[in-house]
Amino acid sequence: MSERAIQDYYPDQLSFCYGCGRLNKHGYQIKSYWQGNEMVCHFTPEPYHIAIPGYVYGGLIASLIDCHSTGSAAAAFARSKNLDLEVESAPRFVTASLQVDYLRPTPLGPTLELRSQIAELKERKVIVHTTLFADGEICARGKVVAVLIPENFVQGP
Repeated sequence: MSERAIQDYYPDQLSFCYGCGRLNKHGYQIKSYWQGNEMVCHFTPEPYHIAIPGYVYGGLIASLIDCHSTGSAAAAFARSKNLDLEVESAPRFVTASLQVDYLRPTPLGPTLELRSQIAELKERKVIVHTTLFADGEICARGKVVAVLIPENFVQGP
């Protein structure tokens, strides 16, 4: 999974999320990759992702933590099950709980870096801790409880 992001392995019918869906042309389309035992994502906010002049909107920060964390959960789950993602789609997780602590204003301009560690991995639930950095400074921390989507979750149109 080193060359492709976990989101690239999501099945098409589950790839429309505004934050991480590769098939949502209007969304953020974030990409999360393993780097050792952490999942890492980089995202550069646009000038319209503003809260007050010079700073990133907090809702964007929460969205990035949310989607990167559920991607991290999927990657950790796949790794724990030794899934060959070149053969089968990645498992898909949704958020059961999202907690974000804003530690300092996040400047608008630099690329943001998100780093996630897996705190707990169970059969259907993964707890992920994510830290968001701007210019090497910690700006926010999040905790996400992610749950595995049941197979019958997605219904046709």
